[in-house]
Amino acid sequence: QVRLVESGGGSAQVGGSLRLSCAASGPTDGYVYMGWFRQAPGKGREGVAVWRFNDGPAAYGDSVKGRFTISGDPTKGTVSLEMNVLKPEDNAMYYCVADNKPYLWEPESWKYWGQGTQVTVSS
Repeated sequence: QVRLVESGGGSAQVGGSLRLSCAASGPTDGYVYMGWFRQAPGKGREGVAVWRFNDGPAAYGDSVKGRFTISGDPTKGTVSLEMNVLKPEDNAMYYCVADNKPYLWEPESWKYWGQGTQVTVSS
């Protein structure tokens, strides 16, 4: 089985930065895509960043383009999300995701999900 564990969530000021990390355990051949979704209270899940390892650049949700950057090491099953210029609307539970053939921006298409890590942005 593939398990995903996020870390790095917490509190930051508006305009500040946080770095989230995700570590996958289990067989790395179970996925070639990894990414991040988030869910704010009362809202649906929103795609933040998705990436097919070693196959071009990552794709980002419109609300985070230019501010967030995804990176990772596929040989180790790790992925990170560097979050800069944080805004109040970035408050959400952030989930690491992984799969072999997801429909990238459709949450229900991703097989593996972490438990989530909370990000709180305050002014």
